Amino acid sequence: MNKTLILVVEDDAPIRNLITTTLKTHDYKYIVAANGENAIMEASSYNPDIVLLDLGLPDIDGVEVIRRIRSWSNMPIIVISARSEDSDKIEALDEGADDYLTKPFSVEELLARLRVTQRRLAIMDASSTSNEAIFTNGHLKIDFAAGCAYLDNEELHLTPIEYKLLCLMAKNIGKVLTHTYITQKIWGSSWENDVTSLRVFMATLRKKIESKPNSPQYIQTHIGVGYRMMKVE
Repeated sequence: MNKTLILVVEDDAPIRNLITTTLKTHDYKYIVAANGENAIMEASSYNPDIVLLDLGLPDIDGVEVIRRIRSWSNMPIIVISARSEDSDKIEALDEGADDYLTKPFSVEELLARLRVTQRRLAIMDASSTSNEAIFTNGHLKIDFAAGCAYLDNEELHLTPIEYKLLCLMAKNIGKVLTHTYITQKIWGSSWENDVTSLRVFMATLRKKIESKPNSPQYIQTHIGVGYRMMKVE
């Protein structure tokens, strides 16, 4: 049995049954909640490893559930919603969701998102028990203590902004970071010109860490939303 415990928050019975059947088939443990208030209660009572959250709940909006969970926990939250507008995705991600899956979705995609989140949890657990301030992902290595980054053991010549971007993405590996979140962390603001600057710096960073910048393996673009560092095996 998979040790990962997943909280499924979904008021639509057929979709809830599809998700739980999928989880059961792949040996995940799960608990369910059909509304926001129960979701918050179950999250606080059982401290699940991952939350699968619908936004259109009958009592309170799913974004409010994210806000309230984030007031006391960093447990990964994957939104599963019929809301497909970029503004809805950005709001949920800015409030603290880790990922966003749009309905209708495939079972294979749901399982893939879960695996990505599990890998991120494993990396976080490993880093919390390690005394070394070293991050590795594929051929990429960051020595946080020394302030250096390496690719294939060759030091990368990064600008201060590029290095800050790389560290921010690495510390949130597997998580979609919105333009607003990144620009606030890097520049302390989120004006439109900062988003333009972000795209420029991200393009130059990719040229230095990606063998094929037009087909990147480390940093994935979510058009209109933001960026995510992917785990490279």
